[in-house]
Amino acid sequence: MAKVFDHITSELQHFIAQQHLFFVATAPLSETGHVNLSPKGLDCFRVLSPNRVAYLDLTGSGNETSAHVQENGRITLMFCAFQGAPSILRLYGIGQTLLPNALEWDSLLAEFLVIPGVRQIIVADIDRVQTSCGHGVPLYEHQGQRSQLVAWAEKRGEAGLAAYHQEKNRVSIDGLESAIASRSLQEVAYCTEE
Repeated sequence: MAKVFDHITSELQHFIAQQHLFFVATAPLSETGHVNLSPKGLDCFRVLSPNRVAYLDLTGSGNETSAHVQENGRITLMFCAFQGAPSILRLYGIGQTLLPNALEWDSLLAEFLVIPGVRQIIVADIDRVQTSCGHGVPLYEHQGQRSQLVAWAEKRGEAGLAAYHQEKNRVSIDGLESAIASRSLQEVAYCTEE
């Protein structure tokens, strides 16, 4: 049976810290727009307070989450227990995208071990926390994190990543601009000159 909380309890924070994988869901306002659901791994999630969380958003083939939260803010994060007692945790809230030029960037980045390929930080203010049984979630054994994304980002370098962001991460599949789109071309030129 589902339980609803108005904040992330210390017990739920401990549950989050034990998970190796979480999912992020967002959607545009358009009724014909595509709902996005992304799996996230690596050590990129932090509970900042009982009602605020953040994760390092690494470079990917698209940037749907940023475009959707730019438009309407809605975000849901989900954690599932794949080992031990069954449980599902959903965090509902309003998200925002922080780019490296944001005032809060340095203080938030200090919360994480920096992973090559970070393009932005997604922050969410949580207004509903819900648990459910998770009895239908299968048991899986965690074998480790994949290394391909980090290796790809290291190989591209900062300038290559900045160019990739401008080419591939500016607009969602439904035509919405992401936060990356608001970065000035001068900033990108600076990154490519380094």
